[in-house]
Amino acid sequence: MLLEVNAKHPEPRKLQRAVHILREGGVIAYPTDTVYALGCDITNKKAIDRIHRMKRMRDDQLLSFVCPDLSDIARYGVVQDYAYRIMRKLFPGPYTVLLSATREAPKVLRERRKTVGIRVPDHPIAIALSRELGLPVASTSASIDGEQLVDPRDMEDRFPEIELIIDAPIESGGLVPSTIIDLSGEAPVLVREGAGPVDFLF
Repeated sequence: MLLEVNAKHPEPRKLQRAVHILREGGVIAYPTDTVYALGCDITNKKAIDRIHRMKRMRDDQLLSFVCPDLSDIARYGVVQDYAYRIMRKLFPGPYTVLLSATREAPKVLRERRKTVGIRVPDHPIAIALSRELGLPVASTSASIDGEQLVDPRDMEDRFPEIELIIDAPIESGGLVPSTIIDLSGEAPVLVREGAGPVDFLF
């Protein structure tokens, strides 16, 4: 099901519909500041497993936590002082940071990886979904077999079991994923160069 939403001023009633689906264990597709993402409730193992099946992902492939701001990140990831200073510069923005998982991180995600990927996208819809849900949204790019999908109608065809696709434009074009930086060690490590600049690391 496609649902048109205003990208800059998302309508609360429409977002509540999407959040209801997340709470019921559904999977949605939604825009971020980089690419379209598939998302679900981070506490719902069945929904997380569905995303892995839909994308044909390996069991150990990472789903990111999309958070509305920095305030809840330390609940799910171990944040060292230097990492917090860096994240204050990065977020909101086109980055994913890797942090060592805390015990508060859902077990289903900790079992697959000892780190968690955290995002605070600079996109009103992504932020509003997480804020309305009251939890981070477990997310991964809306891609399959290496192909990044940018057209909601294509997603409808390629992911027929998805409950809802939010139809809203992505200003960046939706093809370049986030930059990934590992902040779980003693110093930042660039894992993947994507949409966010990395010159500050060097």
